[in-house]
Amino acid sequence: MKNDILLNIDDPHQLEKLYRQNKSAFRQQFSLAYPELKENKVADFWNERLNYESEEVYWGTTKDITFVIIASILAGTIAKLPAFFNLDEAYFYQRNIGFIIFPILTLYFSRKNKFKTKAIIFIGVAMLVSLIFINFLPHQKKSDSLLLSCIHLPLFLWCILGYAFVGGSLGNYEKRLGFLRYNGDLVVMTTVILIAGGILTGVTIGLFKLIDLKIEKFYFENVVIFGVAAVPIVATYLTDTNPQIVNKISPVIAKIFSPLVLITLIAYLVGIVISGKDPYNDREFLLIFNALLIGVMAIILFSVAGTSKSIKKHAETFVLFLLSVLTVIVNGIALSAILFRISEWGISPNRVAVLGGNILMLTNLILVTIRLLKALTKKSDKTEVGAAIALFLPFYAIWAFLVTFFLPLIFNFK
Repeated sequence: MKNDILLNIDDPHQLEKLYRQNKSAFRQQFSLAYPELKENKVADFWNERLNYESEEVYWGTTKDITFVIIASILAGTIAKLPAFFNLDEAYFYQRNIGFIIFPILTLYFSRKNKFKTKAIIFIGVAMLVSLIFINFLPHQKKSDSLLLSCIHLPLFLWCILGYAFVGGSLGNYEKRLGFLRYNGDLVVMTTVILIAGGILTGVTIGLFKLIDLKIEKFYFENVVIFGVAAVPIVATYLTDTNPQIVNKISPVIAKIFSPLVLITLIAYLVGIVISGKDPYNDREFLLIFNALLIGVMAIILFSVAGTSKSIKKHAETFVLFLLSVLTVIVNGIALSAILFRISEWGISPNRVAVLGGNILMLTNLILVTIRLLKALTKKSDKTEVGAAIALFLPFYAIWAFLVTFFLPLIFNFK
């Protein structure tokens, strides 16, 4: 694409054709080619076109806003089903928490990408089968395999959302990375809205207390639950229609937190040695250890996805490389601990799920670390780091599918 842009820079018709064929790739490669074309008027025009950001917030069309309002009400209604039908809240939310948001967000992107009927049917059937399966599993309070299925189901639904986000173009790595960037932006925007909502809640309850009206119970059971359910939908709409709001914030947060997480991880590993904690025989510590691993892994993935286009400073790449190396070490310790526990006490649903997840993350991390090292030594382009992440997303989807639908059956709901 970069070579095509350079060759056709004086041919507006061909440039427009290249842009329409693959907008994301054109945008990425043009930014790499532009330093060589700064004296060219056509290149200047395209640079302004691709990087123009309106200072005003775009609220979308009336049809779009109506869709968001209806979708938000629907999400809140789903969240309130236990109250409407007197259902066991623990049972309902454990199995259905993912269905409050993911199907609606999937519908949002299916609508945006103008999916054909076949694709919509595929998504609908996948969601419906998931809903029926998880709710018809036997109710056993002490079933590890059932709990793991409930935990991995939202991850599987998240993968279906990813399919809708990329418009069914599973082979497009740039769109896969765009999905990760969307998740990072969504976290930022959701957090901002929740903070604002929390302030509004405090002010509202405080004002009504001044006139001796206690609205806490009603407010939390109705307004708050609908508001919390609506936040991811509203945040998605805002980040989608106004990318300029957060697309500069997320990379900054990644740049700040990556070195802080690196320092924290080093201190934590030193602390493990000093305290003598043993993940091989301490089950609770191993669970926390794996939770830490997942958190750091997510930070690396979102950091690389958010900066893969713009990693220009050697120091940023070096910090991500060190963080990846340390996370590989942590993952290796966790993986060896799981293998030790399997050899000592046999196979269990938890050990199988953690083992598979650790193998996937370790393989992905090693690949990312190698790409970061090549980027540091200038043996490859930094965009290949993002490709290493995008390459593995389908494997996480497959693993989530297997744990959700097959692990309870294999272990007979133990």
